[in-house]
Amino acid sequence: MFTIETVTPQAPIAHAIIRSYMFELASRYYGRPATPTEVDQAIRDEPYDDLTGPTGVLLIATEDGNPIACAGARFAGDIAELTKVFTEPESRGRGWGKRLLLQIEDVCRARGVHVVRLDTRSDLVEARALYEGLGFARVEAFNADAYAEVWYSKSL
Repeated sequence: MFTIETVTPQAPIAHAIIRSYMFELASRYYGRPATPTEVDQAIRDEPYDDLTGPTGVLLIATEDGNPIACAGARFAGDIAELTKVFTEPESRGRGWGKRLLLQIEDVCRARGVHVVRLDTRSDLVEARALYEGLGFARVEAFNADAYAEVWYSKSL
């Protein structure tokens, strides 16, 4: 059975999928499997504890109770910034990323958000294709994140 649910960042299921996400990001960055210490550092460098309540949201897709994908958004007035968009490699190509992002957009509209934006790395080609397929347009840099190489925005 497949579900998408809103979870708190403190939920064990959130920790599991975010750890998997950070393992993949760090491994791609280093060009080799990341060590547990490197994954721990990546999580400290990119906290997600604010993806709840008035400051954000975290959605997780599950299959038979196991996390297979996630997407989050941070809220700042009428702008939301996407973060932690990830699908487990074995679950890719089944539309989970698209479903999660469309649901994030619905949450954003309900909160009065008019613009969704994000930054990403250029080597995350699957993610970039997903964003562009959902109508996100490349824009000029709106932050100085050390790992950001490509910026996107979408009006809701």
